[in-house]
Amino acid sequence: MAYDADVIVIGAGLAGLAATAELVDAGRKVILLDQEPEQSLGGQAHWSFGGLFLVNSPEQRRLRIRDSHALAWQDWLGTAGFDRPEDHWPRKWAEAYVDFAAGEKRSWLHRQGVRLFPVVGWAERGGYDATGHGNSVPRFHITWGTGPGLVAPFERRVRAGAARGLVELRFRHRVTGLSRSAGSVDTVSGEILEPSDVERGRPSSREVAGAFELRAQAVIVTSGGIGGNHELVRANWPERLGTPPRRMLSGVPAHVDGKMLGIAEAAGGRIINRDRMWHYTEGIDNWNPIWPMHGIRILSGPSPLWLDARGKRLPVPLFPGFDTLGTLEHIMKTGHDHTWFVLTQKIIEKEFTLSGSEQNPDLTGKSIRDVLGRARAGVPGPVRAFMEHGADFIVERSLTDLVRRMNELTGEPLIAEDALRGEIVARDREIAHPFTKDLQVTAIRGARKYLGDRLIRTAAPHRILDPKAGPLIAVRLNILTRKTLGGLETDLSSRVLADGGAPLPGVYAAGEAAGFGGGGVHGYRSLEGTFLGGCLFSGRTAGRAAARAVS
Repeated sequence: MAYDADVIVIGAGLAGLAATAELVDAGRKVILLDQEPEQSLGGQAHWSFGGLFLVNSPEQRRLRIRDSHALAWQDWLGTAGFDRPEDHWPRKWAEAYVDFAAGEKRSWLHRQGVRLFPVVGWAERGGYDATGHGNSVPRFHITWGTGPGLVAPFERRVRAGAARGLVELRFRHRVTGLSRSAGSVDTVSGEILEPSDVERGRPSSREVAGAFELRAQAVIVTSGGIGGNHELVRANWPERLGTPPRRMLSGVPAHVDGKMLGIAEAAGGRIINRDRMWHYTEGIDNWNPIWPMHGIRILSGPSPLWLDARGKRLPVPLFPGFDTLGTLEHIMKTGHDHTWFVLTQKIIEKEFTLSGSEQNPDLTGKSIRDVLGRARAGVPGPVRAFMEHGADFIVERSLTDLVRRMNELTGEPLIAEDALRGEIVARDREIAHPFTKDLQVTAIRGARKYLGDRLIRTAAPHRILDPKAGPLIAVRLNILTRKTLGGLETDLSSRVLADGGAPLPGVYAAGEAAGFGGGGVHGYRSLEGTFLGGCLFSGRTAGRAAARAVS
């Protein structure tokens, strides 16, 4: 039987595009499959904020941020917490990825036309000791153009390969099986779905119009994770994070269902670290949804008071932007799925950014004028739209009215006004003098010592009950599904491993399907900005390795 291509890549997200681009550079013939229509090319990366983890970059140095490979590796280890026998390959991938982030990553992207916003963000600050979780310094580099700006150069490379006759783009091809016709996995079979003209991200038809079977010398699985499949998220929910939420929002489209992981496993691949996952705790209902249960994450500065469902402040160091999964673990032990931000107009004007390319039209559209507007007073347009239309936002002049509406929104009188007023007044007293025992106040003052935060990210400290800073704002926060941290176990050549540790012949994996490399490069928790870079690095590795392996 003749081969239809040298390599078949399953999944046209960022990892699949990176792998295909590398195969094209090596002169290999590729068939790129995806179950979604062509308008969804780029997958989840298109919707992203475009954040990239870089170490000792020119952008950092211009802002007087002193970073190093040693410091980044210290932070990665403290965050990942590798402690399982199956962490052998994930740890090796982590070493390779930190080398990449501190080495050629920026120059490699720069050569392809990727440019970066000059202000480096500081996400996942941790708040523990030096060897614990979190970034010791700002490392969150935003792509100029956000997610679409990062996808674009790899899409160009793939389409150039198609023009040369090296790439076939086959959309609406849903894989249902991997099999062997000789010694290695070389056959990909599945269903052809009927054409769909739905907008990017919206649910597409699952009506089957035909079947297909294709053969190649190698197969690369880049199909993503499980974040759109809440049933599977709950089935893999780790005991350490408590009882799974009754209600979750989706940070990814519904087609991110994890089914390809099961298909690869049935073919002999080994999945490890199923219980490691990354979900956000600052999710809000999208008032203008694209996919089912569409949630948006608030990327907040450090000033909002974060309260549990009963109005009690979350414990140190669970402040906005410090420890995502630590906060998730605490929330799930409270017996409620939601929490609250309470803040002022003055805070929301400077500190609220909504994650996603569509929520940041200035950065996505590469408008210097509009980006400069972030430094001016006033609520950004996308945030203003949520204040006016979002189901989770409450705006009132008085705390009495704010509490009344918070309880009305949840349908339960969970928050007592007197208790909440006491929390806020106590916090406000700490603002009135240069000394404090309130570590959130210390964190706010510390953030403003960093120029990037002072300019566009952290409001000047003030009393929440100061009428001049108002009105008061409460935001109900929900659990938002996002990333799969475990996945198909791979060696440093992206070869999928079978039980016993031997490579599954002919099969490679990259991106979220491989836990972004090795089956879990992040360990238990992640440093922000590492997901897109993980797709690129593992996709590049898989493409280069498969190119070498085929004749």
